Amino acid sequence: MEKGQIAYKAHCLVLPFPGQGHINPMLQFAKLLAHKGVKVTLVTTRYIHKTMYGSASSCIALDLETISDGYDEAGRGETSIDAYLESFWKVGSKTLAELLEKLSSSGSPVDCVIYDAFMTWPLDIARKFGISGAVFFTQSCAVENIYYHIHEGLLKLPLADDQSQISFPGLPPLEPLDLPSFLYDFGSYPAFYEVLVGQFSNVDKADWILSNTFYELEEQVVDWLAKFWPLRTVGPTIPSKYLDERLEDDKEYGVNLFKSDNDACIKWLNERPKGSVAYVSFGSAARLGIEQMEELAWGLRRGKSNFLWVVRASEAAKVPKGFVEETSEKGLVVSWCSQMEVLAHEAVGCFVTHCGWNSTLEALSLGVPMLAMPQWTDQTTNAKFIMDVWKIGLTAPSDEKGLVGPEVVEHCISEIMEGERGKEMKINALKWKELAKKAVAEGGSSDKNIDEFISKLVQ
Repeated sequence: MEKGQIAYKAHCLVLPFPGQGHINPMLQFAKLLAHKGVKVTLVTTRYIHKTMYGSASSCIALDLETISDGYDEAGRGETSIDAYLESFWKVGSKTLAELLEKLSSSGSPVDCVIYDAFMTWPLDIARKFGISGAVFFTQSCAVENIYYHIHEGLLKLPLADDQSQISFPGLPPLEPLDLPSFLYDFGSYPAFYEVLVGQFSNVDKADWILSNTFYELEEQVVDWLAKFWPLRTVGPTIPSKYLDERLEDDKEYGVNLFKSDNDACIKWLNERPKGSVAYVSFGSAARLGIEQMEELAWGLRRGKSNFLWVVRASEAAKVPKGFVEETSEKGLVVSWCSQMEVLAHEAVGCFVTHCGWNSTLEALSLGVPMLAMPQWTDQTTNAKFIMDVWKIGLTAPSDEKGLVGPEVVEHCISEIMEGERGKEMKINALKWKELAKKAVAEGGSSDKNIDEFISKLVQ
């Protein structure tokens, strides 16, 4: 070894699917591995690397490399998801192989490729190089269990019209509308459906199956899946400052695909009383229809609570004319912010969310009750667990057109912030917050799993 080189335990290449909700948890996991003495190379597409704000290596030493998805200059744009995935598979496979070759010949061979479950081809490339593969699931184990049953032909689609309850091992009884939207609204997004069910096409060949959840949160389903998979829970993979504080100054993920108005958000929150603000955000991908945006806006205007509403620049035209000015005394509308910092702020008393898995885990890890307004994909299942299993929120009921009306928005926020049920949710949320902290702390369930993963890499 050359003088000055660090003796790493192993070298992992971490490859997330190119989207904010996939990069965040896998980047955080990469930082944890690096903290524990593993050399980590984080791989993004060339376009993402070029357009992201912040630096993935700002918090802890990660090497950054890129591969191509075939859209290096302008990004995916309006390309259909089918065409994009096809290109990513073909061009990504070739450029990943070239990268592994480059790392090997530069004296830093990769021991394991940790890849996003949305893509199955990285495992095939890793195998060609004799490298082990770990698939990383960015959705809950409950949701993965449901998709696994579809893949294995154990649940037939489309669902029968008279099907009222569906049973899966390790899960509570579910109604059709509690399932991911691609199942109850069969045929709605065929390309995404194929990706999600296709995750399991070579899962049995992976050396490890890592999941961004924690054992205590999904005990029964984890136990069931672990009977036939080398499954290890390693979450919640959120910045260390909000959980165990083992990584110094680790208060954000480090990569943003959107420009943030964070200083304005925090300054505004600092001027609001404790627990008085409803934080409203639908994540990096969900798109509300114009009508639903209007109903939500009027609900926020009617309510007594202050609100901080994140409306991405691409969605801004859907906000009713004059709304921002009319509500400026009690509301702030921004295009993006550091969600973790906002959720951790004492002024926030409720999170109105689309229930993406990252948002769900972040709120749960910070003890913030939720008003669930699921839009599509796994969000309906997450909402079911938020309300009925973990009991840390309400799901906003929708009308026959699928819309959540202003009265419902107003009533539900008021119930969470001021009602008796809200007090119970807050107690439950704080209980889960403590369990999440425990899971990632030294000797906790997720921490032990990560150590075991590293020790097997080194053998």
